[in-house]
Amino acid sequence: NGTSASWLGFDLDQRLCDAITSRFAIPATSAVLAINELLEILNCHRIAMVTPYVEDVQARILSQYGDAGFECVAERHTGESVNYAFAEITSSEIERLIREVATDGPDAIIVMCTNMRAAPLVNRLEEETGILIIDSLAAYVWKALRLGGIDTARVRGWGRLFSR
Repeated sequence: NGTSASWLGFDLDQRLCDAITSRFAIPATSAVLAINELLEILNCHRIAMVTPYVEDVQARILSQYGDAGFECVAERHTGESVNYAFAEITSSEIERLIREVATDGPDAIIVMCTNMRAAPLVNRLEEETGILIIDSLAAYVWKALRLGGIDTARVRGWGRLFSR
């Protein structure tokens, strides 16, 4: 599951998940729906966004979140347009982007791309910044575990969201 609903419309993922649940009688989710649920549960309204995407895609993501009632106080993006390149963004680059948006004091920082390798960096950066960091892949795993009735606290190293 990727994060294209963040710029194409949250309703796309919701309709897909509803169709899966209806057809197969199993719960379904997506990374974007999990992120949105976490933002609501944790009462995070001031967000910062880190992505690998090009300007146009980034602008659409920010618009989607703005329309949903979130205030994006900071954003950074790397300007990549090739899916494989998203996974090649280095840990040090991801850390730099997160630190930069953290200076604006958001309630949460979202790393929006399941191919960016941010999850293993989250614990240390949350401790350093004091800000909740929601990696899209980690959010998806969090929600999938909850849907499966598995205690999310068993996951270590991917951030505070797993203690919820």
